[in-house]
Amino acid sequence: MIIALAIVVGIVAALVVWNAAAWPRLRAPASGADGKRISVLIPARNEERRLGGVLADLRHSETGIVEILVYDDHSTDRTVAVIADAATHDSRVRRLRPEALPDGWRGKPFACARLAASAHGDWLVFLDADVRLAPETPARVIAEAKARQATLLSAWPGIGMESFSERWLMPLLNYVVFTLFPAPLSFTSDRPSLGLAHGACLACRAADYRAMGGHECVRTELFEDTRLAQAWRASGRRGLCVDGQEVVRTRMYDSFGAIWRGFSKNLGPAFRYRTNLAGFLLFHLTIGVLPFGALAAAALNGGSLAGPMVAVLGVFVMRGAQAVRFRYPIWSAGLHPLAVMMMAMLAVVSRFRYETRGVEWKERRYRPIQPPPKGRHAAASADRAGRKTL
Repeated sequence: MIIALAIVVGIVAALVVWNAAAWPRLRAPASGADGKRISVLIPARNEERRLGGVLADLRHSETGIVEILVYDDHSTDRTVAVIADAATHDSRVRRLRPEALPDGWRGKPFACARLAASAHGDWLVFLDADVRLAPETPARVIAEAKARQATLLSAWPGIGMESFSERWLMPLLNYVVFTLFPAPLSFTSDRPSLGLAHGACLACRAADYRAMGGHECVRTELFEDTRLAQAWRASGRRGLCVDGQEVVRTRMYDSFGAIWRGFSKNLGPAFRYRTNLAGFLLFHLTIGVLPFGALAAAALNGGSLAGPMVAVLGVFVMRGAQAVRFRYPIWSAGLHPLAVMMMAMLAVVSRFRYETRGVEWKERRYRPIQPPPKGRHAAASADRAGRKTL
């Protein structure tokens, strides 16, 4: 069993190292987007502390941006005042007034849909309100999409971490994605399951967005970004995700309590079925915790340390490769088993809450709802077939 465990960890470590070494970075200069009209779209709900930062950054990005639309999603803080202040410095900034959330919609997909409906650009660039940007980021993302012949491209952000809790737990966000997702393969295969996106920065061609249904086709999703990328590919369009940490960064949570609330909202609803969640937890507990338990048991019982040490080394190889690629503190790898166990506990709690009283985020409570009818997928298939015929 220990040998089998070491082999499994070794295989996963090889995938992680491949991801870390071969996943493409965003490289294109802003000049590659010349001639394109860009609409920057930002959903904002109670973002008075962070929205001003991204709006200030956008003032230094002029290439192609014709408008910066902010959807005020029923904010109860000073978000409206922040938008108004930004508009006095940048005439491209405009606030969209909130509308009642329709039945069957999640908050962020509806906000994005309303933003897109009001946009006039050839390309739509969706940004989270808490990101910070390098100059000309929207134009660079679109230039990268053009260079890679993609009509949707997401720039995966760097994660800002300052407190101990952030440095300990936040690396798990990228760890759970890039231990299984073959990121380089998504550039050579068009399989819908290889669709990946991060809502912090997502650009798409407006005509294609509207033709495939936009955020309406992911209106029931809390993870609308990756679901949109998968639907994009299912419609026969090319969608990619690159490492964008050089141009986009975000500090998602700034304390242990914020991490707990954020993970509690995300982890349970991330899986459509309990069996999927169970498999996810079994996998990560097996490769992330069991090697350390096996090593401790062997040391206490006088057993062979070779197999467990190989498995533990594989875990450190994974975390080390990601620490280099994503600029994590290397010491957090030593606390990896504790972080994984914390994640497992949070996932179980989150799922239980989601199925009973719902999970809460930004003063909204979300419960499971039925996904959109399959007719949307049928329409996407027909559209794909029609474009292949043409």
